Amino acid sequence: MALVENDHGQEEIVIGKGIGFGLKKGDLIDQTKIERRFITANEPTEVMQVKELDDRTIELTTKVVALVEPALNLKFNDFQFLALADHIDFALTRSEESIDMNAANTRWEVRNLFSEEYAIAKQAIALIEHTTGLTLPKSESILLTYHFVNAASNDAKLQETVQITQIMTEIIKIVAYEYQIELDKHSFNYSRFVSHLRTLLVRLLKKQHQSTEELDPALLKLMQVKYAKAYQTAERIAVLLQAKMDWQLNPDDLVYLTLHIFRVTARQQNS
Repeated sequence: MALVENDHGQEEIVIGKGIGFGLKKGDLIDQTKIERRFITANEPTEVMQVKELDDRTIELTTKVVALVEPALNLKFNDFQFLALADHIDFALTRSEESIDMNAANTRWEVRNLFSEEYAIAKQAIALIEHTTGLTLPKSESILLTYHFVNAASNDAKLQETVQITQIMTEIIKIVAYEYQIELDKHSFNYSRFVSHLRTLLVRLLKKQHQSTEELDPALLKLMQVKYAKAYQTAERIAVLLQAKMDWQLNPDDLVYLTLHIFRVTARQQNS
């Protein structure tokens, strides 16, 4: 990490492996080594946060990002990198002071909703512990999972990811209750269902409209008859979203949700 002045006379903080090594004031840095940059005038809050982080935290965060990005096929933007670095810095402090987060933050459902991200979070923890010699709090596997899920949505905020996770959990509980089964969390249809729910909830949260053409209204009537139980369950979910978040599902949402509910429950009912 180094404090530099760019060609426009603006102060920047740049991050990159060995970027300031052996240099003194007035020396030119190697532009190819720059991995992240924060312009003081444009991002004063972010710059203050970066300045408060030590080199150990920046190096650890860079290693974690290098592990996560190819494994999950995503890219951390500068804000997400900084949020992760700030979190890792606090996690190290909590480890050194033997402080763990409240058990309410270590929800078991996160492991099932985001199993791939959770597995990578465990690897990231192993990397951090091996590098620092510290033992991180148990809650870190869940908290890092949130960061990795969040990184998949460039414009999402971490608190929104937590909120969506909570709503997804409620939806899955409704499906399980209506069918009186425990969903197979290792099945392909469960993974597709979870992926669909997250896409739907992010769109509703961002108040975005579907870019695809509307489905034939007759298809919804077909769903009501052919997949009556799944459709009734979808309607219960719609009531939940309306009451809890004031979100309105349109007919297309109900069609796709009905299909996913049918798929995620059909085989287990028949077995």
